[in-house]
Amino acid sequence: MQGQAVPRVPTPRRYLMCPPRFFAVDYAINPWMDPSQPVSAKVALAQWTELRDTYRRLGHTVEEIEPQPGLPDMVFAANSGTVVDGRVLGARFRAPQRAAEAEHFRRWFTEHGYRDLTMPEKINEAEGDFAWTGRVLLAGTGFRTDPAAHAEAQEVLGVPVVSLRLVDPRYYHLDTALFVLTEATDAAPAQVAYYPEAFSPGSQQVLRRLFPDAVVATSADAECFGLNGVSDGRNVVLPLEARRTGLGETLSRCGYEPVYLDVSELRKAGGGPKCCTMEIRK
Repeated sequence: MQGQAVPRVPTPRRYLMCPPRFFAVDYAINPWMDPSQPVSAKVALAQWTELRDTYRRLGHTVEEIEPQPGLPDMVFAANSGTVVDGRVLGARFRAPQRAAEAEHFRRWFTEHGYRDLTMPEKINEAEGDFAWTGRVLLAGTGFRTDPAAHAEAQEVLGVPVVSLRLVDPRYYHLDTALFVLTEATDAAPAQVAYYPEAFSPGSQQVLRRLFPDAVVATSADAECFGLNGVSDGRNVVLPLEARRTGLGETLSRCGYEPVYLDVSELRKAGGGPKCCTMEIRK
């Protein structure tokens, strides 16, 4: 069932991002990456800059971490930390090509005064597979994050965790198949958008039970990384193609304001708006 059009209220957010100055596709660790195809770090940086500036224009705070040579995927900051109520759970990557990113983000948090910080023992690709709904942490598994990391996240962050199994390798992280439109409050439940076919049958049932008012996306929405969106409760940043697929129109009918951006170069590495955006929740 699609959501009803109700007044939507944006809330200021704080994000951590990493400029893609060393962006490249030198290896393939997901189905979207093709090292034989040309990519442009200049174009990727321009698209990233527009994303960052859009957040600031919408009233959000954006902090930046310094990119490092030899880590072309460091731009995808969402994969390197999960922050809820000021508690930080770092990342541990499955792919060796990205492993060093976790330490750079750990240092950033330490240098910026975060004392309640834990580095995981289990493989955990952070907000790539963790989505905070305001009440529970949705946790993906199947391709990257270990199932055991879900229990670890619950212990470290002190919030209830709901496990969801991903079954389509194109949607290897939870944030490629689901995103939170509105977090739960005392007055209203959370609302999400998701692509059902990316999940196992049991996980689909869980999502229907938890979010009967969800925005249910199509295969076309998912294929353009439309589910890799970022919402502040009213404004929803989406890939430009989501206008064509109809996802943006659906969200408009639900009272949201779509904001379309070109992220086509970043998508060559399997990323979109959310992949580039770690949310810091104090």
